[in-house]
Amino acid sequence: MKIIVIGGTGLIGSKLVALLRQRGHDVLAASPDSGVNTLTGEGLAAALAGAQVVVDVANSPSFEDAAVMNFFRTSGRNLLAAEAEAGVRHHVALSVVGAERLADSGYFRAKLAQEELITGSGIPFTILRSTQFFEFAGRIADSGSDAQTVHVSPALMQPIVSDDVVAALADVTLAPPANDTVEVAGPEKIRMDELVRRFLVAKKDSREVIADTDARYFGARLNDQSLVPAGNSRIGSTRFDAWLARSVSPK
Repeated sequence: MKIIVIGGTGLIGSKLVALLRQRGHDVLAASPDSGVNTLTGEGLAAALAGAQVVVDVANSPSFEDAAVMNFFRTSGRNLLAAEAEAGVRHHVALSVVGAERLADSGYFRAKLAQEELITGSGIPFTILRSTQFFEFAGRIADSGSDAQTVHVSPALMQPIVSDDVVAALADVTLAPPANDTVEVAGPEKIRMDELVRRFLVAKKDSREVIADTDARYFGARLNDQSLVPAGNSRIGSTRFDAWLARSVSPK
């Protein structure tokens, strides 16, 4: 089966390409560096010729409100139009658990806009919504940091390692279209301030983590329902402490 992975050179995309190739499929890692640009449409028709499945894991280079909305709307329209022309039979997209609950965030509004384009396209689809990746813990810390302290929301989250997201993506890619949204999450709930505190301790980073209910996440204020699955979801197997033990090197 020919599969196109849009954003195929990023954290998730590169791992997904490797896994699908291991399973015997013809996989193209598509990105601007390979001559495929969803924002301009460059290279899309040639890349999608003969493809049965397209997986979109691309992300906006800017999280500024207008820029991120333009990215997901423009790239989504261009990609879906090219898929319709090529006769693609399954569109898979990676989205975010809680997107519909965080309307204060320009990023999450843009992800919802992307989902709406997919569901209205007429192309059979599966949207996989994931909780936040373990690998993002450092960026969460830095986004709320000054020189000595880190202000982070104490809201519950259910983070997941990227490898478990990739495994779920591979499974839905090779399955028939669900024409629905499915969710994947990590095996344990943890408060965001505690996640960041454990990450910084593992890195021997002396910044103090302060639980701050007014701290924002992608511009949105959180509660304990914001970032956890609302119903049934696929659960990854890797716990945060196990990932920390093998992945984080001290400064």
